[in-house]
Amino acid sequence: MKPPDDVAFAALLEDSAEDLYDNAPCGYVSTLLDGTIAKINATLLSWLGHDRDDLVGRTRFPDLLTVGGRMYYETHFAPLLQMQGELGGVALEMRTADGTRLPVLLTSTVKHGAGGDAQLIRTTVFDARDRRAYEEELLRAREQAERERDRAQQLARTLQQTLLPPALPEVRGVEVAAYYHPASLDQVGGDFYDLFPLTGDTWGFFLGDVSGKGVDAAVVTSLTRYTLRSAAVNDPEPISVLVHLNTVITQGKPRLCTVMYGSVRPTADGATVTLATGGHTPPVLLRADGGAELVHLPGGQLVGLLPDARFVTAEVRLAPGDALLFYTDGLTEARVGDDRYSEEALRDDLRGLAPATAKSVIAAVTRLLNDLGNGVEDDTALLALSVQPPGATSPVS
Repeated sequence: MKPPDDVAFAALLEDSAEDLYDNAPCGYVSTLLDGTIAKINATLLSWLGHDRDDLVGRTRFPDLLTVGGRMYYETHFAPLLQMQGELGGVALEMRTADGTRLPVLLTSTVKHGAGGDAQLIRTTVFDARDRRAYEEELLRAREQAERERDRAQQLARTLQQTLLPPALPEVRGVEVAAYYHPASLDQVGGDFYDLFPLTGDTWGFFLGDVSGKGVDAAVVTSLTRYTLRSAAVNDPEPISVLVHLNTVITQGKPRLCTVMYGSVRPTADGATVTLATGGHTPPVLLRADGGAELVHLPGGQLVGLLPDARFVTAEVRLAPGDALLFYTDGLTEARVGDDRYSEEALRDDLRGLAPATAKSVIAAVTRLLNDLGNGVEDDTALLALSVQPPGATSPVS
């Protein structure tokens, strides 16, 4: 094939450039400074469904936009373009000849003459229908995900509520308060507590934490609660209750939990609390004079760890104005900067709270949890007992 001569090659290039402009994969439009269309390519005409003669010299480019798009163009786009000389990536909608909307992205530049005067506005129009459809699909997917998350959170809240007593009973001479702090709205935690009557004036209570989260943890939590209650009815001695629980837990799917089980019996001068621990965090004993100490029960092993796990017991005397706080380790293992909050820090923060009542202790620790904020990475259950100071009104059991 004979190559084209210079004249033919130049004509070919000219034809190619004009064809590229007219049939480019994007729209091109040149307007006078007042917006009147001076030149428009075939691509944009085909998108809009208009003839060239209907628009060139007759129509202002903003008039091809929707009402909202035209207002934005006149009040924002055009002034910014005048100040900056160029503006790109602005999403608007154009009206086609049949009245439908065409989502577009506009990029405009101002052409200046040799003397620096503005002459024309050149605008590139990109078809944004695929992008709009993609964005709408993302929005639908997001809305669906949010609805599913709402349902999951509602299910988690409902399931969590079934694992906790709806209200604690009143105990004559002893104030009782509890609180549950969920670290996540999406997952069910394994923390639990309860208070229930035993024989005579004695009441049983427990607080603990099953390892893991979710439905599996909830199943074990439910099993643990009902096992503790039924075991206490048969034999309320605290260590016997934990031994029975350990037997039940080790017979099923392996699952560890920490438990503090105890009984409280009001007396003429306070209350006697008998405790047994299965590897649980030490309670904080708050005295009426503002003192605070950790009640350590060394040697108590985790429930579910061994078939013959060892548990230990202790007795605590509560005088008027004293309080005893039980908690799960979501509190004491919370992050504080690069460190972890601790049992000792909790004791020190509560020191001076006198005379302490169960409600005031729970309120103080609730504020503490709120202050720790996102540092609390695990659910936290709180249970507090206190003996009312002299002169306080006792609830009727």
